[in-house]
Amino acid sequence: MASQDWVVVGLDNGGTKNNATVIDPAKGCLVDRLVETPSRVREGPAVAVAALIEAFDSILQRTGTARERVRAVGLDTPGPASADGVISSKGSTNFGHDGWGGFDFRGALEARLRLPVIYNNDGNAAALYAHHVCFGADAARHSSVSAIVGTGLGGGVIEAGRIIQGTAGMAGELGHVHVPMQGLLAEGQPIPRCNCGFDGDAESVASLTGIEKNLLPYWLGRFEGHPLAEAGSLAQAAKLVRSYGEKGDPMARRIFAQQAMAIGRLFTIAANFTDPAAYFVGGGVVETAPEFREWFMARVRENTVLREEQARVARFALVPDLDMAGARGSALAALEHAARL
Repeated sequence: MASQDWVVVGLDNGGTKNNATVIDPAKGCLVDRLVETPSRVREGPAVAVAALIEAFDSILQRTGTARERVRAVGLDTPGPASADGVISSKGSTNFGHDGWGGFDFRGALEARLRLPVIYNNDGNAAALYAHHVCFGADAARHSSVSAIVGTGLGGGVIEAGRIIQGTAGMAGELGHVHVPMQGLLAEGQPIPRCNCGFDGDAESVASLTGIEKNLLPYWLGRFEGHPLAEAGSLAQAAKLVRSYGEKGDPMARRIFAQQAMAIGRLFTIAANFTDPAAYFVGGGVVETAPEFREWFMARVRENTVLREEQARVARFALVPDLDMAGARGSALAALEHAARL
């Protein structure tokens, strides 16, 4: 096929929804909004693969695209998974079904579609999209690092416009990089522990789980009578911290200041390791009111220690269109693969 005759599809698989998009090399993205269908991952792999097929067929119908034009499909999922899209033997964090342990998600979808399927984890896909939006036609000449704050801390490392996956697919697991705790923790505050078993990694602070398990229990003890103490559970209270932060609540701001410092220290490590051209932050923590978002990003920047030469050229920005970034990043990865065929 000539370049104007083929397309690629991006499929973003999540704990509750699938999101899909289509990219035409000649026309760009054919979908300008979020298009979701149920992912059904909690019903097991067979049902979930069928749900992705439904998302694939639905997005082609919505865009009026013939199936014969599809040259490749990009797929992203939550981890942990290998670089080839095989879910960890312990299963997927968000899928909650015993059948996922060791399941070859990419291979199963490829067999059903009979098309090349290019796999990335969801953090890497969003990072790739942010990179391409920022640098456009010059994407291949730049590098970037993205930190995406959610239930955990995801992200990705992009070098010369391409995702760094690593031998086992574990590159870009920014949440599990240890960051210095001295000066970050308040007096008497325990070293935070991550669900992965590490003490003092970035995710143990900069994540919703970090708020629930580590930060909120400490700070509620320092702000007696705070309304969040009556929320019913720490899990419920943790989900409300952001709304309090947007209103300028002193305790919530202390929590988010620690998160911003952890991300800044993570970016400082990246500055000395890969020296990226851009640093992106995404997730619920920045999908907020402008004042809070700008306050948080300012805290991240002031805690990212750069050399003068780096500071002159480095960019700090938000991951754009985060609800669509996974599907679009997956489609971009498929586009690169398809262009070589």
